Amino acid sequence: LVVLPLIAGTATSFFAGTRSDPTYVGFANYAAILTARGGDLLGHGSFYLTLLVTILWTVLNVFFHVGIGMALALLLSREKLRLRPLYRTLLILPWAVPSYVTALSWKGMFHRQFGAINAILAALGAEPISWFAKFSTALAANVATNVWLGFPFMMVVTMGALTSIPKEVLEAAEVDGATPWQVFWRVKFPLLKPSLLPAVALGAVWTFNMFNVVFLVSGGEPDESTDILVSAAYRWAFTRDAQLGYAAAYAVMIFMLLFGTSRLMEWFGEKREGVEK
Repeated sequence: LVVLPLIAGTATSFFAGTRSDPTYVGFANYAAILTARGGDLLGHGSFYLTLLVTILWTVLNVFFHVGIGMALALLLSREKLRLRPLYRTLLILPWAVPSYVTALSWKGMFHRQFGAINAILAALGAEPISWFAKFSTALAANVATNVWLGFPFMMVVTMGALTSIPKEVLEAAEVDGATPWQVFWRVKFPLLKPSLLPAVALGAVWTFNMFNVVFLVSGGEPDESTDILVSAAYRWAFTRDAQLGYAAAYAVMIFMLLFGTSRLMEWFGEKREGVEK
């Protein structure tokens, strides 16, 4: 399920043309991607510009996933909070709903004329926004949708990690006069790191390849500027004269980027553990 598709995709990347009339071109597809097909390296639709958009998309989403997820987990971990099971169930629901259903729902909410977001803005006296007319607002719509989908995962991971922290440690910190912020930053957060780091890495990989949200919410608008690498690969395969070899080369490069980044993070993690020991 993993090796064979990877081999088939890599083999396809060495060909150009349509499926019925392929032509072996070697590494020409990779060269065309890396040289932006002879155009500006940061020009419209280039691999490098799309990579920058993908990195921005990933960083923003992971930041909000972790921030919101951790804040809610800390809130729900308070023993004095009433109806905690109900809140936990309700907050996990966005993660349980299929991503394409959520994406289509949020796309409707961002509709300029009939969307709920603009209705709220109008009620507050603001002008309606054409969310998909500009890069900044279209990206914001995509990010808002994906944050709604992703924060429950980080919340669940953080809640699980919080339950593993011994109460004696927290009580000792309070006895020593630590403030709530000091308890979090100097006691809880260091103990949460071993659980959070793999979750953040996994969330980053998921977000990096989150095709459904980008394709269904903004559709790459305006003018494909909000496309990420995986949606750009889709366009090369299915909407630009079915250039399957070029799209396959895109996919292989995405795999190499994620593989190299994950290995680098693992190396840094091992190095940091060695220094701490």
